[in-house]
Amino acid sequence: MKKRSDGLLRSAAAAPHVVWSVLFIVAPLIFVCYYAFTDASGHFTFSNITGLGNYAGTFALSVCFAFIATILCLLVAYPLAYCICKLSPRSQKILIMLAMLPMWMNLLIRTYSMMAILDNEGFLNKALEAIGLSKVRILGTPGAVIFGMVYNFFPYMLLPIYSVMSKLDSRLIEAAEDLGCNGRQVIMKVILPLSIPGIVSGITMVFVPSISTFYISQKLGGGTFDLIGDAIERQFQRPDTYNVGAAISLVMMLLILVSIAVMNRFTDEADGNGAGGGIIV
Repeated sequence: MKKRSDGLLRSAAAAPHVVWSVLFIVAPLIFVCYYAFTDASGHFTFSNITGLGNYAGTFALSVCFAFIATILCLLVAYPLAYCICKLSPRSQKILIMLAMLPMWMNLLIRTYSMMAILDNEGFLNKALEAIGLSKVRILGTPGAVIFGMVYNFFPYMLLPIYSVMSKLDSRLIEAAEDLGCNGRQVIMKVILPLSIPGIVSGITMVFVPSISTFYISQKLGGGTFDLIGDAIERQFQRPDTYNVGAAISLVMMLLILVSIAVMNRFTDEADGNGAGGGIIV
């Protein structure tokens, strides 16, 4: 009787999560698949999928921008996380809070702030003029879009890496130093292999929103660059093009799922190697 009551309690506790998943995950996926394989009249068709070749350049540009933004976030976040871990606990908390502070604001507000800074008459160009340099055009360039991605999604890279690094066993580092490893060897042969799960999580958390973003490219790119998120938004603004937008969304979801599966594979391999095959001193 007690086991039955416990089972009922667990089912009742899980019910809200099941309902939420059905309403906001399963149902939208079903609608996307339905519209992707039907035309405006509701008849089954593959024309939406076969017509995606027209968006090959858009897909390639989105992947390229997202890849560059992800690599830049990793190159900055990894050494920063390592340096933060070397500080006192109080200093670590302060720096992590400062890194998270922009996330307390809406993405739209952060992007508008970047527009005010990077505009031709913005803070950056005024500062350049103040020191005798000429203005530079940033808005409407690929650099502005990529910078917006890095700025908005950088904490998603920093926090997972810092979380893993802060939990590393210091005795492993001491053992490597006792065995003759210098600072670079300790990082490459001990810290880096053990921090791979954090790196993989950070890459996933930055790449996925970067490849599907649309507001950043519209505001910082000035409408010059048509990314896949822009194409999806444009198709869903008109009722007669829902089906094409759903087809693009379906391919985007598959691309994201493949990326996550690849990243999880690397994470599983890193966890399997762990402190054994993954560390070579």
